[in-house]
Amino acid sequence: MLNKIFTKFSYDLGIDLGTTKTLVYARGKGIVINESSVVAINTKTDSILSVGEEAKKMLGKTPPYIQVSQPLVNGIISDFEVAEKMLKYFIDKVQRNSFNLLPRPRVVIGIPLEITGVEKKAVEDAVLSAGAREVFLVEDPMATAIGARLPIQDAVGNMVVDIGGGKTEITVLSLGGVVASKILPIAGEELNADIVQYVRDKFNLYIGEMTAEEIKIKIGSVTYEDKTLEMEVRGRDVVTGLPRVAKISSLHIKEAIFKTIRTIIDNIKTTIENTPPELVSEIYDRGIMLAGGSAQLRGLAELIKAETQITTNIIDDPVTAVVRGTGIILEDFDNLKNILVSPLNE
Repeated sequence: MLNKIFTKFSYDLGIDLGTTKTLVYARGKGIVINESSVVAINTKTDSILSVGEEAKKMLGKTPPYIQVSQPLVNGIISDFEVAEKMLKYFIDKVQRNSFNLLPRPRVVIGIPLEITGVEKKAVEDAVLSAGAREVFLVEDPMATAIGARLPIQDAVGNMVVDIGGGKTEITVLSLGGVVASKILPIAGEELNADIVQYVRDKFNLYIGEMTAEEIKIKIGSVTYEDKTLEMEVRGRDVVTGLPRVAKISSLHIKEAIFKTIRTIIDNIKTTIENTPPELVSEIYDRGIMLAGGSAQLRGLAELIKAETQITTNIIDDPVTAVVRGTGIILEDFDNLKNILVSPLNE
């Protein structure tokens, strides 16, 4: 009874704790936080200087005593202490303008597929230490499908490909569970690294990962388009060490990221091959759904369709699909609680 009263008056939260982005959904309010998963720490005083977008701006620009940390690798917490501080900052930020006597929130948080019970427990402990009253875990592909309003609890096949920052999750869902899956430790950050290496090799120019991400967003493409996109890129000359400008086109980026994109598509095809024929037939009718920031890469949906012969669509607002799913679970908890997972399940 007391818990029901707390639930009625607390700002319950859904969290997508991603490698590159953390999004927070507040029950009854919608998405209230969309920030980078980055924390800047003063190592002299062990104090947090900034979190999120402000911390991300410091990447590659700090003196030795300021450490800019990304506490997640491939969607898994790699630095528990920093992750806890980041989560506490975001939870406090949501509740800052609320009545001080409101109870601590319940939290539904997305986790990657195929993580261990110990890693699940680490997520739960971090969220509890950050100020949550209760923590419920949901697998990211399930949250993505719920956020896309797919009928995951029905006896139909749903294929979701989520290309995030640190990982790509390829899953086939049916009857509230995962039937086939493939998890790859390559995604948006790998594409950025490909661009950094290509620009160095092709143009003898050092650029940073933030510049590579900007290039990917502005002119990144995986197909030959009628109109080639171009942009000027500033960096440091490999030979002289001095600043220099180079002009890079979308054709260069296609060449730079081809190998990584090829790996993702090959694994999509492998997952389809490992899916029961009845579900493959339904996936053929329903199509493949793309989520995650890199799903928006120009021509990617069309290339996947050409390679698999299956219609491929990008989920509306693919970056927020997971956190929208956690929000739907909060709003309809009794009907969807059966898809939640326990930290002790391995």
